[in-house]
Amino acid sequence: MDKKGTVSADKYIKALMDISRAINSDLYLEEILKLIVMVTAKVTGVEICSLWLLEENEKQPRLRLKATQTIEPAYVKDRVLNINEGVVGYVASVKQPLIVKNVLEEPRFKEKEMARTLGLKSLASVPLLLRDERVIGVLNCFTSEPHDFTDTEVNLITAVANQAAVAIFNSELVIKTRVIEEELETRKLVERAKEVLMNRGSLDADEAYRRIQKKSMDSRKSMRSIAEAILLSEELY
Repeated sequence: MDKKGTVSADKYIKALMDISRAINSDLYLEEILKLIVMVTAKVTGVEICSLWLLEENEKQPRLRLKATQTIEPAYVKDRVLNINEGVVGYVASVKQPLIVKNVLEEPRFKEKEMARTLGLKSLASVPLLLRDERVIGVLNCFTSEPHDFTDTEVNLITAVANQAAVAIFNSELVIKTRVIEEELETRKLVERAKEVLMNRGSLDADEAYRRIQKKSMDSRKSMRSIAEAILLSEELY
């Protein structure tokens, strides 16, 4: 915010450019999320900016605090909310921003003691939405003084949230792709190692596989490591 409490157009554009560069960089996801909350807090002048991500599990989806620019111990502790719990859960559920003038008077806001301790007053909370309208998290911006968030400010925070959603989604795709590639490579190595054992000891495919599996369990090493050792030994013959 500038001296009048609003975000200038120049700062708005610069913030989006900085975040866009971070998303397209080689930074790890945690570093990207940290940079996003730091840039957002700096441009908007809010006291605390935090980013929560949706965690899927077998029982019930939960939201976990993943990044914030503050170092206040009362805020940075490990925090988890259910999908319908608190302001964060509500915003994730309805997929719409929620602007709160005074968090101490907002029934949905659960951490009033923490807000009193840190002197938090107003809040802009927006969902992280993908293009298919799937929500994957929530971005929160707290002020230390009562504040009426302008449309420009809400638009900026929303734009940041949307870019963060893209960064997270793309990062997860890369991770999943790498996992699939590693699994395929492991299968290829195990198949080659099976052939080596079959040729050496007149074993059938199942027996060769079980031998690799047993060696993996006994040595507490991965199937891939055992397969690589077998192939290396074959090269040394």
